[in-house]
Amino acid sequence: MTTKALTAEPVAPIINHMVNSRAQQLDEVFFALSDPTRRAILASLANGDLTVAELSEPFDISAPAISKHLKVLERAGLLARERVGRSKRARFVPEPLQGAAEWVDRYRSFWESKLDSLAEYLAQSETETGDADDSGGTTRHVSEKD
Repeated sequence: MTTKALTAEPVAPIINHMVNSRAQQLDEVFFALSDPTRRAILASLANGDLTVAELSEPFDISAPAISKHLKVLERAGLLARERVGRSKRARFVPEPLQGAAEWVDRYRSFWESKLDSLAEYLAQSETETGDADDSGGTTRHVSEKD
């Protein structure tokens, strides 16, 4: 809590939980995707549900390490686990990737427009200075009047 003055009543900070929740979800998704093992797990699950034992087969890491990776994916909402008999099955949940894709698309548009502007500037600059010749100088375009 913060106070506005020494004698003022404490004022609770205003927090937009909806914005913080979305930002946290996005952070969790990108963190989950940042590891190649977790990306490989998701790629395996994209083909269908698997048991935890089946998921761990291709990796040369311990069962506790696989479990930690699965917990990160669960926290990001990218994986759901359920007990079926004696085994646990994991299922890929793609919906959180939609938010990440939308975020990337927003910035893709931004950077594409910046790169388009840079390309226009460079083309204009090249036109104004002339084409470079093999010696590193510029070539003068001779008109018919010369």
